[in-house]
Amino acid sequence: MSFPRIKIGLYAAVVLAVFVLASYKLYRRGDARTPEKDAVLIQAMLQGLTAAHYQPEKLDDTFSKRVFDLYLKRVDSNKKFLLASDVTQLRKFQTDIDDQVKRGTHEFMDQTNVVLDQRIKDVQVLYRDLLAKPFDFTTEESFETEPDKMVYAADKAAQREEWRKFLKYQTLVRISEMMDAQAKKKDKPLASTSVTPSATTTSEPTRTPAEMEIEARKRVLKYFDDQFNDLLQNDANDRLAMYANTIANTYDPHTEYFAPRDKESFDIAMTGRFEGIGATLQEKDGNIKVADIVPGSASYRQGGLKAGDIILRVAQAAEEPVSVEGWRLDKAITLIRGKKGTEVRLTVRKPDNSTKIIPIIRDVVVIKETFAQSATINEAGKKIGYIKLPTFYADFNDNGGRSSAEDVKKELEKLKQENVQGVVLDLRFNGGGSLQDAVEMAGLFIDSGPVVQVKGSQGAASVLNDRDPRVQYSGPLVVLVNKYSASASEILAAAIQDYKRGVVMGAASTYGKGTVQRIFDLDDALPAEFNSIKPFGSLKLTTQKFYRINGGSTQFKGVVPDIILPDAYSYLDQGEKEQEYALKWDEISPARYRSWAQAPSFDKLRTASQARVAASPSFRLVNELAQRMRKRKDETKVSLKLTAYRTEQEQNKAESDKYEAVQKSAQPLAIAPLSIDLKALGTDTVEVNRASRFTKTLNKDITLREAVSVVKDQM
Repeated sequence: MSFPRIKIGLYAAVVLAVFVLASYKLYRRGDARTPEKDAVLIQAMLQGLTAAHYQPEKLDDTFSKRVFDLYLKRVDSNKKFLLASDVTQLRKFQTDIDDQVKRGTHEFMDQTNVVLDQRIKDVQVLYRDLLAKPFDFTTEESFETEPDKMVYAADKAAQREEWRKFLKYQTLVRISEMMDAQAKKKDKPLASTSVTPSATTTSEPTRTPAEMEIEARKRVLKYFDDQFNDLLQNDANDRLAMYANTIANTYDPHTEYFAPRDKESFDIAMTGRFEGIGATLQEKDGNIKVADIVPGSASYRQGGLKAGDIILRVAQAAEEPVSVEGWRLDKAITLIRGKKGTEVRLTVRKPDNSTKIIPIIRDVVVIKETFAQSATINEAGKKIGYIKLPTFYADFNDNGGRSSAEDVKKELEKLKQENVQGVVLDLRFNGGGSLQDAVEMAGLFIDSGPVVQVKGSQGAASVLNDRDPRVQYSGPLVVLVNKYSASASEILAAAIQDYKRGVVMGAASTYGKGTVQRIFDLDDALPAEFNSIKPFGSLKLTTQKFYRINGGSTQFKGVVPDIILPDAYSYLDQGEKEQEYALKWDEISPARYRSWAQAPSFDKLRTASQARVAASPSFRLVNELAQRMRKRKDETKVSLKLTAYRTEQEQNKAESDKYEAVQKSAQPLAIAPLSIDLKALGTDTVEVNRASRFTKTLNKDITLREAVSVVKDQM
């Protein structure tokens, strides 16, 4: 995603005024009744989309059909709940949704939820009944795993049959997993050493397939009980948020409605920080369990909360505690998080079953894995710098958070102190973020000039420039990308490529997202008259498209690397072009810019790389794996016969083991944390171990090794 860090100014004021005007129509001063929150939300959101979206939709029957199709897909993606007759009944709303949103109503959503609630209750009885009886895994039958190929059941008998196959498949998967686990443990000594070794104590008891089948059904039952418990906790606000987001998504895949807690999660992802206690929580067996404590956080300093504790009740300071037993994790988190300096009191059950009240003063929690991190690679007497950038983070709320551009600048300075002779910038799996940071980051590698062009639906394109003539790093540069490198990653990679400043390497193309989004807080937009029914959440909408300085868009097409490498994910249908209602590719006039004077010899570098890749057993296996997966991708039916399923799984495992064996035999990279970083960490073993984990995951990375070779070829 690409988000500017700049203030929006007059543009925002106009949009906000539209929001206010739209909602104000619902609020009649002479009427004592408070307007319904959902009506205000839907109409305000629609007016904002109409006024500010890059390509606003007409609110007509075509719009209505899009919302209808997408909402049914969202509420029943696997077609496991609604019957064909239900869909036929709901189809009467197919061309009426546009009229409903204009008048601030949502009969389609309401009726869908009434039908869905009943079907969920019906299916809950159904799966429990089906799982009470054994399955026969000797019969020849199959199950369709691809949702797009599934159909709504014609009646309840057909639905029961579909669920029977679905549950049989789920049970089959778990039996196969148990068989694998039993095979691994067959000759493994038991943990207890107090028992005299014998044939019965040196091996795990062998279970029969029938015994495994009973255990597998128990596990499947528990899994679905947990899933349905979550489903049944969906309230009116959850459903309204899903409906509002569905409407937004029909404009384009990156236009979204954020309920208040979803906006908080988004901010955390973009900034790498939040205010809370600093504990990683998980939902397990109907309990909220502490999985880990973030080093240096409020919980870490307080010392009372430990991994393994189960949170029973949550109190805000001296207020009455609220029981969170049986709650969904996301809802429990809303009570546990809070503003810095405030107190939360957690009643927890310890592993020894004792109960304890733990008071914690909330503080800022920093997720360090979000931030840029660097290392050095020593290869044949050459020292190469490596920078991993997980996202283009920025503090959009001006709360003193970090900037990815500033952090990368600092990492480059440290690498220069290490006397590196080249740099690899890793943008693989980087989904984007701050547009402004992408522009500033490009400026670290070039002298002043245009970086990206941005265009709204009206008027000429504006050019975002690097105005700083300084070049922080001028040596050999490789930028690594894959098909999950998106938006701001594509801006940076495209600028490096267009300037011929460095070599872009990776999968056949990047993701292909060439749009810019802005976020509007609906609470700020609506007048004080609506304070009693706030909060409303936020609207993220696409307001612009960005273009390379050569005039081309990255939308749909992405960035094609200078050197393309085999990629294990190439078989997946991922990317902007696969998304529903994505905006189309186009191009504009190029900006004026000059290529880097010391441009690499791309043809020479490409030829040398292709020769190394062709001779590499690891890359050859990656290519074979991708081709096999691409062929297998369309084979979406799986056998429900145990022997046939196991045979296929064993073949898959043999292929996987072969790939892993070659990977393990690859010559490891001599990669290490920066000496300046280790010195700063001192005796903090937690942080030292974190730095070691970072480099350890990279030492057998064959793509990184080839990037290092390309850097060396430029020396």
